Amino acid sequence: MPGSLSRALMFACTLSTLPATAACPDYVTAANPPALSGPARKAFSHFGNTILAGLYKPWHMAHDVIVKAGQAAAITGKFDYDALLHKDLEGERVHAYLYGSGMAQWQYLGSFITDSDGKINVPLGVRPVGDYVVRFVVEGDLSATNGYLSVVDPNRDAVLFDIDGTLTINDFEAYADYVGVKTATPYSYAPQVVDAYRRKGYQVIFLTGRPYWVTKDGLEWLKIQGMGQWHYHSNPYGGGPIPPDTQQFKTDYVRYLRNTVGLNIVRAYGNATTDIAAYADGGIPKAQTYIIGPNAGASGTQAIQGDYTAHFSFVVEPTPAASCRR
Repeated sequence: MPGSLSRALMFACTLSTLPATAACPDYVTAANPPALSGPARKAFSHFGNTILAGLYKPWHMAHDVIVKAGQAAAITGKFDYDALLHKDLEGERVHAYLYGSGMAQWQYLGSFITDSDGKINVPLGVRPVGDYVVRFVVEGDLSATNGYLSVVDPNRDAVLFDIDGTLTINDFEAYADYVGVKTATPYSYAPQVVDAYRRKGYQVIFLTGRPYWVTKDGLEWLKIQGMGQWHYHSNPYGGGPIPPDTQQFKTDYVRYLRNTVGLNIVRAYGNATTDIAAYADGGIPKAQTYIIGPNAGASGTQAIQGDYTAHFSFVVEPTPAASCRR
């Protein structure tokens, strides 16, 4: 415990000397949008889709986007039905709207036709630094889903979290949750750890090896646990429940966040050897890599023993606010 406290104090001293140059995340505006007057409901263009939407529940999702200030952004929405079938909604019209930092009302982005994979790609342009929610509404049944855009200043302080086996008590919880057996159980004080970093002004990143088609479950779980719902990045793999390329997928995204977006990832949390390797290959020092579970402390990482109770008190709480404008 003294070692953990010492590292936390050294980290605090380092951050206190950094210039306050980057804007803090706006976790309030995008999470509390005004009522949306969406499109009028019109019949599906294809009769088969009328049957599809009548028989099954929508399971739509969007891929969250994070870009550096001054960079044009685009967001992809994916529209399908049924948690197990995942039948794509093809050739149908979807309307997109945007709301977020500095905006007084929703902005209409246009209507788009889904392709053979049930996807649309919506240009968002160059937006001011801030956080935004994009709402997608299917014209045929008015089902909807949200995605998020974050536009960040260079060197924004960020904290990265894996989910399964890191915030949940083990990797199998995700699949129990997915098939509706139970709600995944978080480690004790995991929600408080995530919330503390948010309150301190850090950009929170959820980087999960889950395939994209369980995004709806993942976001609902984060909401239930009070951890917020973005920025959430899942594996684009479209096959079975366990993607084969988890380590490389995570390495590539960590590199994107650090080298292209310019985030300063001050801490990363994981549980698996793939997390340890991916974070290291992505350029995150072992001194800033915290591992929980059977691999705690492996390969020179920082160990979290048991659950997050002690870690919250001795490491997270002493951490100063992020170096961003208030």
